Amino acid sequence: MATELARLGVRARAAVKSISTSSSAARDQALLAAADLLVAGSATLLRANRADLDRARANDLGAAALDRLALDEGRIESMAAGLRGVATLADPVGEVVDGWVRPNGLRVQRVRVPLGVVGIIYENRPNVTSDAAGLCLKSGNVAFLRGSSSALESNRAVVAILREALVKAGLAADGVLLVEDTSHETALEFMRLRGVIDCLIPRAGRQLIELLLEHGTVPYVLDGDGNCHVYVDRSADLEMATDIVLNAKTQRPGVCNAAETLLVHRDVARRFLPAVARALDGVELRGDPEVCAILPGTTPATDDDFATEFLGPCLSVAVVDDIAAAIAHIDRYGSGHSEAIVTGDVGAADTFVREVDAAAVLVNASTRFVDGGELGLGAEVGISTQKLHARGPMGVRELTCTKWVVRGEGQVRQ
Repeated sequence: MATELARLGVRARAAVKSISTSSSAARDQALLAAADLLVAGSATLLRANRADLDRARANDLGAAALDRLALDEGRIESMAAGLRGVATLADPVGEVVDGWVRPNGLRVQRVRVPLGVVGIIYENRPNVTSDAAGLCLKSGNVAFLRGSSSALESNRAVVAILREALVKAGLAADGVLLVEDTSHETALEFMRLRGVIDCLIPRAGRQLIELLLEHGTVPYVLDGDGNCHVYVDRSADLEMATDIVLNAKTQRPGVCNAAETLLVHRDVARRFLPAVARALDGVELRGDPEVCAILPGTTPATDDDFATEFLGPCLSVAVVDDIAAAIAHIDRYGSGHSEAIVTGDVGAADTFVREVDAAAVLVNASTRFVDGGELGLGAEVGISTQKLHARGPMGVRELTCTKWVVRGEGQVRQ
């Protein structure tokens, strides 16, 4: 007997044709309708979210996880604005990537087409439900969503709105499907739905990523850890550097593009560290021996600290001899997500950009900008730390692949 997940998979595949062959106008209409319905239904969404929050608090969910779970009027407005922003983006479906004419007259093109069914596993964040579904819809894909138990009521409410919007636009409601069974066994089954899921994107913690790496059999793009660094170079404007470090660490510490390690050039360490420590009031600093000498009372840092994505008010700090040492530290401990340099030296900036191996490199800007909306993608379905198919924030173009289209006039191969 087919499981409920298998039956959902059948429905997802059946909806592919409706979504993938729909017009850009119909998909945009659905996105705009969903945005309006989210705002109009905010009371229902907040009621569902309160139920999730009450249950999460009873289960002693941590502060960072509670922040990711929580909705308010502002976040619902942001979700709606994200959908409206995605609707204004150029439609990637049908885009001609390149083309040429062969000597025999064949006209060759590579054209963007939807992936099909995009599976997404994620934790705690109901805004991901609307962001991911909106991007999938814009790019002509079916969104097959598996959220966490902690956000189940919120996700149900958001998905009901998205499905209503699809119907309003004349599209198949099953263009968005939610897996409501959040058990470990169902997660494993979801990762093995070959023939159903064309691409799986996990937006979750290390435990789920390791589970996928061990048991997954569907194609996937990893949304990996965010052990992000800010390096303050010897030529940095130290006031600017303080502002950037403060924003990168504290503006929203529980997300993947928040800074987790601060590296400071030896020549400016004694001037900069006391000032930035005052600015980072409430953030626990864990420093190497030189940092501890400059800032008495600082917790000594371990290797594990430098390798940790804290996702909270904790920052590891090290003094480095030069930019080469900073890059070597990032090479050793970084997760390939986002790395920033603060410098007034164009040569140093160019070296950092060229030599740091990460999905995103920033010069004189906060790591918090590595986000689909902030970079003009409208929203993102995740931030890939891989190097195949997609890297960095994944917007609508990253949710397509290419099809070869060859047009002839009767040519046959000799």
